Amino acid sequence: MSLQTGADGVVRCAWVGGDAEYARYHDEEWGRPLHGDRALFEKMSLEGFQAGLSWITILRKRPRFREVFAGFEPEVVARFGDTDVERLMTDAGIIRNRAKILATISNARLVLELEPGELDAFMWSFAPASHVRPASFADVPATTAESDAMSKALRKRGFRFVGSTTMYALMQSSGMVDDHVVGCWRAG
Repeated sequence: MSLQTGADGVVRCAWVGGDAEYARYHDEEWGRPLHGDRALFEKMSLEGFQAGLSWITILRKRPRFREVFAGFEPEVVARFGDTDVERLMTDAGIIRNRAKILATISNARLVLELEPGELDAFMWSFAPASHVRPASFADVPATTAESDAMSKALRKRGFRFVGSTTMYALMQSSGMVDDHVVGCWRAG
């Protein structure tokens, strides 16, 4: 099943289920173009934390992530040291995965090596020129040639937790591709 009608009578992608926060995220964020170095750094970081977990887990913890990672301001996160890592490892409000925490800090430092706006332009350069709207979830890939290329290019620059599946999820959530299935109210 690719679509479902919510309690509010709105037809949405079925992954929303009956969760109100998922419905809000689907309606207001997922698939809408997102720009800005800070915003895309946050998205990259959260997608990296999501690896191996469900997105709803991250979405529910996002306010705390934003709080403890200083709003994902790369300039601040890049200055995090061992004391900050240990603080984050004891915070039950986030995903306490040392490798992901260290990757977020390292990735922030790499963002600072770029010119303002460069991360945005770089990531959006991998958005496909055209995209066929999926008729069903069976038509939604886990990776694409574009997400493979983005992942490879980011890894070449030293970024971590940016595998192709993770980058395709970022492309979907940031509107680089619009995978709202045919029949969803957002499928315009």
